[in-house]
Parts: sequence; C-alpha cells; structure tokens
Amino acid sequence: MSCPSCRSEKQTEFTAEMIVHFSGLCNLDEPGVWVFPKLVVCLDCGLSQFTIPQPKRRLLTSGARIAESGLHGESARDIVHSRQIALPSEH
Repeated sequence: MSCPSCRSEKQTEFTAEMIVHFSGLCNLDEPGVWVFPKLVVCLDCGLSQFTIPQPKRRLLTSGARIAESGLHGESARDIVHSRQIALPSEH
C-alpha cells in the first residue's frame, strides 16, 4: 500500500504506546487513555497512521463529553501567556 500523502512505498509498521489526553484545563486531573496501536510510518514524508480499537474509543467518547464542558483549543501555556504570568525560562 502506498502512502496517501506522498505515494511512497517505503512504509514500515511499528508497535507504539501512547496516552491520549483530553484537552482543557478542566481535564488536567483526568487520566489519559493508554493505547498500544500498530503505527504505520512513511519513511519518506513521515506521515503516520494508526487505529484505536473500539474499547478504547468508547473510553475516549465518554471522556470527550467531559472535555467538551471545558476550554477548547487552549493549552496551559497559552492561558498563562494570555494572563501575563511569568514562566521560568527554558534552558
């Protein structure tokens, strides 16, 4: 199968582990959802694809309802900067 982005045939499958977090400050204390998908990576352009199994999608769906009640599209850093709070410099 060729890459849908660059049409390269150089794709490799990897095993991955990741935690999907819900966005918004109201969800900082919410645990993420652990998933262990097979990750297909195009070795030419870097496009990566994976599928989350149904049981984990159910967890994401129920958690998404909680996330919808919070802030959208803002990271903690965005909020801190918008409120003129000084952050320690990164070295």
